[in-house]
Amino acid sequence: MSERRTITPTHRYRNNDKLIGIGNAFWNRSYENGVAGIVGDLEDGVFHMPDGHEFVNFTVCSYLDLDTHPAVIDGAVASLRRFGVLDHCIPRTRVQTPVLLELEESLGELFGAMVISALSTAAASTGLLPMIASGHLGNGTRPLMVFDKNAHVSLAHAKPSCADESEVVTCGHHDLDFIEDMCLTYERVCYVVDGSDSLGGYAPVQELAELQDKYNLLVFYDDSHSLSAYGERGIGYVRTHSPVLDERTITVATLTKGFGAGGTAILLDGYPEQTRRLVERFAGPLGYSQKMNAAAVGAALASAEIHRTEELTRLQGRLRSNIALFDSLVQTEQAEGTYPIRVVPMSDDTVVDAAKQVFAAGFYTSPVFFPIVARGTAGLRVMLRAGQSADQIKRLCTALVEAGARPAGPLPGAVHR
Repeated sequence: MSERRTITPTHRYRNNDKLIGIGNAFWNRSYENGVAGIVGDLEDGVFHMPDGHEFVNFTVCSYLDLDTHPAVIDGAVASLRRFGVLDHCIPRTRVQTPVLLELEESLGELFGAMVISALSTAAASTGLLPMIASGHLGNGTRPLMVFDKNAHVSLAHAKPSCADESEVVTCGHHDLDFIEDMCLTYERVCYVVDGSDSLGGYAPVQELAELQDKYNLLVFYDDSHSLSAYGERGIGYVRTHSPVLDERTITVATLTKGFGAGGTAILLDGYPEQTRRLVERFAGPLGYSQKMNAAAVGAALASAEIHRTEELTRLQGRLRSNIALFDSLVQTEQAEGTYPIRVVPMSDDTVVDAAKQVFAAGFYTSPVFFPIVARGTAGLRVMLRAGQSADQIKRLCTALVEAGARPAGPLPGAVHR
């Protein structure tokens, strides 16, 4: 019998050997030190663990705390009662209850766009990006697919599928010169990027708009981290700042983070109604029987109503105040910005121990390391929220400085090292 062949991977679009080989060691250290895999009961904003330890979670993406808002919770329950089914498990292209249609109409009015709902941003991006690569979502021309180096993993996972429909390249983070060079070389280009990323910061939306006007560039944004937390009626960073809100700009944004509900909104401008049918039928997971259930829809409908009131403005104001308070006490590269995420720098060797020390003081901040961030740029991720008290933020900052963070100013009671 002849010798069986082994496979040598090309690693053109991903490299699990590197990701798992390096990253898993950090994850194992996090678990062993009790700063990953934590289980506890949540009551009045405080987690209670079985061993009696209590902590405030400072790594939660619900920036306005709408996920615990009584109206949002009541909306989820009322929707179940109203529609009488949790999830009518059949593709909506076949048969559907009116629950998704009602939500999409409400969100369409709120954001001023055609809205298609999805179970998650990962499902939305997985389905939409190959359709863009083939030219079926766009102007019919297969674009060069340029993925930002720091694009979220939910976007990067679509690279192999896109590569079967078009050419795929990766560019440096917000490398506008590279994008323009590609626009000069290829008939059409699509740039895939986070409008607001999970480590703090926004895309250069206005500069990209200039390239869109000059070269007909298509930009695919994931603006999940700024929805609700940013802009009038919580429309997010991209829709607030981009002057190009037509078929050249496609945005996906989760309804789970700042919006406080569940599912995802796909925001389309300038596309005909038949595009909705094309997406529902051929955008991968969006055509399956996996969609937002009635409880998630009810929660989202209730949150949408809050977005139409002055309460949202007040919550955004509280969030900005908490961000400013944190920046006045601890130094980060994200300081002075409106973004609610801060990464407190630590070394690869100290980040897990620092997270453990802060956790012992009663606060959870997630240690981030490769492949979450580039090698050598580890840190503690802090997410500010509207519902955090000034006292909680001050005590957290004291604990961070004691664990090795650089203070931005005097911290009462802090031990400076």
